[in-house]
Amino acid sequence: MAEAPEVIVFDVNETLSDMSPMGTRFAEAGAPEHLAKLWFATLLRDGFALAAAGDAAPFGQVGAEALTGLLEGAGVPDPEGTAGRLAASVADLPLHPDVPDGVRALRAAGRRLVTLTNGSAQVAEKLFGTAGIRDQFEALLSVEDAPAWKPHPSSYRYAAQQCRTRAEGMLLVAVHPWDIHGAARAGLRTAWVNRTGGTYPSYLAHPELTVASLTHLAAELAAR
Repeated sequence: MAEAPEVIVFDVNETLSDMSPMGTRFAEAGAPEHLAKLWFATLLRDGFALAAAGDAAPFGQVGAEALTGLLEGAGVPDPEGTAGRLAASVADLPLHPDVPDGVRALRAAGRRLVTLTNGSAQVAEKLFGTAGIRDQFEALLSVEDAPAWKPHPSSYRYAAQQCRTRAEGMLLVAVHPWDIHGAARAGLRTAWVNRTGGTYPSYLAHPELTVASLTHLAAELAAR
């Protein structure tokens, strides 16, 4: 990565927020713990299907309805009410331990920081407010104000327009290879956060930068 990006754009769900407690929450609600990961994958699948067809729906609506069906299949009492409570609880998740220090280091280095989430901006507001880092971000952007969910190109163009910059001046930071791929195809630069030591899919556009944490990202950018 030759030149420092003008704006760093963060994905939120799983990239900044730690979704691992969701399994325990599902178990406490009487659902199989593994259903948490299936739910999130189902939610993304349906959101991507809407985007591919040129449509859109709010993250919360898709998430609650998809979860209701899964809970019904698992025999959980009051599946609709339980789904609503579980889906809403993503706003109460903790951030990954590296996030506050990494974000502060990037901002202290003079980086412009924004988010671009398939969820709601209100969820990001709550997550960052609780962690005391809301003031580090210039804007919290959501695809609910864009034509379609990520990874549709229009979502990344929306972020560039809101930040009054070119796509090439933005660095998308995410744990999801599908997000990296979409951003790269839209002209953004990309950084993959690989906290688990996983293998990047060969069939998706590869990131310019791979880091183990946001603190590592700050150090990598500072060295350039």
